[in-house]
Amino acid sequence: MAGDQKAKGKKEQAKGKAKETMGRAVGNERMEAEGRAEQAKGDARQAKEKTKDVFKH
Repeated sequence: MAGDQKAKGKKEQAKGKAKETMGRAVGNERMEAEGRAEQAKGDARQAKEKTKDVFKH
């Protein structure tokens, strides 16, 4: 299950980066901000899973 969460975090980071880049390309500040938010959400999920792994061992 932890692997699923890690993969989900990576997916959110990639999706957010793409959205941010697209927003920047078309000049849409809202899309750019949403992309940054998705990246942050993915980063947080990754950090949470890494912390779980540390305490698991």
